[in-house]
Amino acid sequence: MPAAKKSKTKDYTYAVGRRKTATARVRLYQKKGDFLVNQLAAGQYFTSKDAVVKYMFPLKLTGTEAKFSFSAKVEGSGKSAQLDAVVHGLARALAKIDADVYKPLLKKQGLLTRDSRMKESRKVGTGGKARRRKQSPKR
Repeated sequence: MPAAKKSKTKDYTYAVGRRKTATARVRLYQKKGDFLVNQLAAGQYFTSKDAVVKYMFPLKLTGTEAKFSFSAKVEGSGKSAQLDAVVHGLARALAKIDADVYKPLLKKQGLLTRDSRMKESRKVGTGGKARRRKQSPKR
């Protein structure tokens, strides 16, 4: 006899945030709870005091810090770019929940725009760097 299948009901809103080579997969839950990043408390993962202000900014801007909690899986790049990716993912998830109310606020602050600045790729014949030219012989 086959096992009974569980019905999968999502109790979260999913969004992806990116910055440089960092990618954050964010789940925004409709209940108050912990803020988790890679299964650690967000305050433990991002240790600076400015980081708390930064990742809470989309929630404070929309007035929803008491309504929502989030969990994020972040990979790639460094901590600063990962933090920016989490903020981008949070803003996109909030915009999905109520586009009429939250999207104009988030867009005005530039939180829905992906920051596309990345490291320039290395070119052939440049001696290891992107724009460096090889030294020409003098004689």
